[in-house]
Amino acid sequence: MMPASISPTTHPSSATDLQQGLTSAEARQRLQQHGPNVLATRGEDPIWLLLWRQIRSLTVLVLIAAAIFSWVMGDTAESLAIAAVVLINSFIGLWLEWQARISMAALHRLDVPQARVVRDAQQQTIPSPDLTLGDVILIEAGDVLPADAELQEARQLQVNESALTGESLPVAKQPGAAGTAGQPADTPTRHLYKGTAVVNGNGRAIITGIGMNTELGRIAQLVQTAGRSATPLEIKINHLARQLILLTLGMALLYLLIGLLQGREVVVMIKMAIVLAIAAIPEGLSIVATLALAHGMLRLARQHVIVKQLAAVETLGSTSVIFTDKTGTLTHNQIAVNTIWLPTGRAEISLAEDQPLTVGSGEEALLTSPQFKELLRVAISCNNAPYEPGKRPNPNVGDPVEIALNKLVYSSYLPEMSACPRLDEKAFTSETRLMATLHQQPDGRFYVAVKGAAEEVLAQCPYRWDAAGRQPLPETEKQEWVAHAELLAQAGLRTLGFASSVLSTHPGPDFVRELAWVGLIGFLDPPRLEVLPALQACREAGIRVIMVTGDHPATARTVAAKVGLVTNQEPLVMSGPALKPIDQLTSTEKNELYTCAIFARVSPAQKLDLISLYQQRGDIVGMTGDGVNDAPALRKADIGIAMGKRGTQVASEAADMVLQDDAFASIVAAIGQGRVIFANIRTFILYLTSCNLSEILLVTGVGLLHRSVPLLPLQILFLNMITDVFPALALAVGTGHPHLMRQAPRPPQLPLLTRPDWITGLLYAAALMLGPVVVYFYSWEVLRLSPAICNNILFYGMALGQLLHVFNFSADHRNFFRSEITRNRYIWMALGICFALFLASYYIITLRQLLGIQPFTPMIVGLIAAAGILPVLLVQLAYRVLALTPSSKPKTIASV
Repeated sequence: MMPASISPTTHPSSATDLQQGLTSAEARQRLQQHGPNVLATRGEDPIWLLLWRQIRSLTVLVLIAAAIFSWVMGDTAESLAIAAVVLINSFIGLWLEWQARISMAALHRLDVPQARVVRDAQQQTIPSPDLTLGDVILIEAGDVLPADAELQEARQLQVNESALTGESLPVAKQPGAAGTAGQPADTPTRHLYKGTAVVNGNGRAIITGIGMNTELGRIAQLVQTAGRSATPLEIKINHLARQLILLTLGMALLYLLIGLLQGREVVVMIKMAIVLAIAAIPEGLSIVATLALAHGMLRLARQHVIVKQLAAVETLGSTSVIFTDKTGTLTHNQIAVNTIWLPTGRAEISLAEDQPLTVGSGEEALLTSPQFKELLRVAISCNNAPYEPGKRPNPNVGDPVEIALNKLVYSSYLPEMSACPRLDEKAFTSETRLMATLHQQPDGRFYVAVKGAAEEVLAQCPYRWDAAGRQPLPETEKQEWVAHAELLAQAGLRTLGFASSVLSTHPGPDFVRELAWVGLIGFLDPPRLEVLPALQACREAGIRVIMVTGDHPATARTVAAKVGLVTNQEPLVMSGPALKPIDQLTSTEKNELYTCAIFARVSPAQKLDLISLYQQRGDIVGMTGDGVNDAPALRKADIGIAMGKRGTQVASEAADMVLQDDAFASIVAAIGQGRVIFANIRTFILYLTSCNLSEILLVTGVGLLHRSVPLLPLQILFLNMITDVFPALALAVGTGHPHLMRQAPRPPQLPLLTRPDWITGLLYAAALMLGPVVVYFYSWEVLRLSPAICNNILFYGMALGQLLHVFNFSADHRNFFRSEITRNRYIWMALGICFALFLASYYIITLRQLLGIQPFTPMIVGLIAAAGILPVLLVQLAYRVLALTPSSKPKTIASV
């Protein structure tokens, strides 16, 4: 029905010729006049608002409180220093958030939808934003309408308008039909709306509204102020931050109370308690995590994978089952006619560029027979790929199978053959598994052309085509043809059956009848050999790969064996017609399905059942898809994977990521990169946590046991400002270690830091604290150095230890000097910046005075080096001990 809230636009659509379209000059002029066809997005926050967001954070508010307290207590220099730290921290946060914004903007530019138009009397594919008023667009099942338009031509066109109306039933569309409010739902209308999905048929329309001047644009204006919800990863990070804050506040309060009970100076104890709280607050966790995600997504984009949502990255690394299509994913989708099988014989043919057909084996006379001529006629008639008689077909426009049929006609002895005017069409669907077209011949009779799955076409054929007139087709002969199709499928060919009929009167909408069987064509789609190592990588990563296809079971089995999906000679293949609904399966039947790696002749509803079956078992399921009927399964799966080359816009809209090269190897690369991204996030969080916890342990332990102030408030602030940013960023953008794809998928319900991670973090913190504390006490008690010098040794020793701590995070601890950490150039850049800043704190007089730095002798430098290197030696020694301990499980420092 035409919803009352939708009022069609009234741009004069008749001004554009349907066959000529706009000229390029007209399109440019209108585009300049009306602007691009894009929806206005919620305006990005200005820089001043981003800066204010940093200033109002919990960390900065605590720092401001500390600065005010110092000012009230008369310590102006310290107050100004803390204020400077506030500004520096805020600008660092601003820079990180700005970089994340730039990365996300670059990703959005890679995901621009395309539209088919007629311009300068030629069909063209252009970016959707370049559409303008008056453009003639070509639409078919699977397209998402790029603009509001008025329908001019249509064949069984149906559109799902639920995105605008909430009505789940498709709406029929016909030229000239003006819908009104209150009509029945099945009343056809001529108006098309941006953002709605074509689910059946095809047609031509003229654009009447673009961008914000569309129904979708008017709705978008109402929701531009809606806030963004937190992703699962952000929720986990925020939960972790709250845990750390509560822990730190408890430690700070304990430190304050014990210090006051010991009779220490109140002002100093309050300052230290405040700074101690600041020491462990993980400022910037969310921003650094977002930047790591965006950086990883850009890296994926360079590998032809567009991830559309940040939240999908975490799920990627946890994927345990992949349902993959066959065509174009496990094969090249470079389809060519390989075998022709007619009632008069069979021939394997060869198609070369601009060369006539040649027979590789079989009957050469077949290519000039009347039966072959009829086959060509059906092929060119029941075909939506554009073909100009006598001209080489365009390999980039149309379905690959239909392009292959056009190439067959072009290379035959009848390249000038053309189809009669088309009157009607029944589009291919997963239910009927055939396509049919109705044409009117010059003699006034009506010609019906049909192609589709052999068994489905044969079911509609009471006759066999013959030059002398159609002949009866008995059931036994039909079974022989089904066996022929099976034989071709076993050879790895994709098969289609062809049939036709000539009717004296117009048959009406139900024109698929009285068909005469013409023959079979087998199409060769070579398997992708690069899939073999990708499938092996999946096995090593604990990922199950399952083929789910609509093709013939024998074809599916042959391709699966060639690409190494199955290794046994007779793998189990489940056929769609034999699959029960999921709620009718017994436990035994479910277990049998779990062992199956190939599902053929599967319907869209059965794909949903298979996804549910594995999700109920606890698997994280990835699903590939390209058609409009795949959209529900792509949404149902934990990770929907759309094909960018051959996929429909509907599939791309429903998916979480899009493969621009349609290659299965790209899926595996995406999963690997997802694991790397998430591992990087966990690594830098563990790094920050262990560093901050080491400061808490040091300040509370030394401060309470030794009755001295081990580190000054400004020293802790300076230490955190440097070590919490640059090394953490470098760890967040690392390339990862190959071992990640030799581990089982990580369950997504696990927290960012598990119990072993917390134990590891505490042990890291103990090591980071122990080295400087040992040297500190040695300098104080044995060498009898001044308190100021001991403080400096502790400060720079902690700094050096935390910087070198990044090398403890390599995945393979057997080689300290050659790892993914040492190969990460960002690590060396971060260390260079940090060392330069610490050198500046010694040589710049103002900083020296603020931080209380004293002149150093070579012995002091040696003590600082010992304090910083000792923690790394302790951690590496622990790993060497673990490596010598017999165990079948991977070891971490938490095992100590």
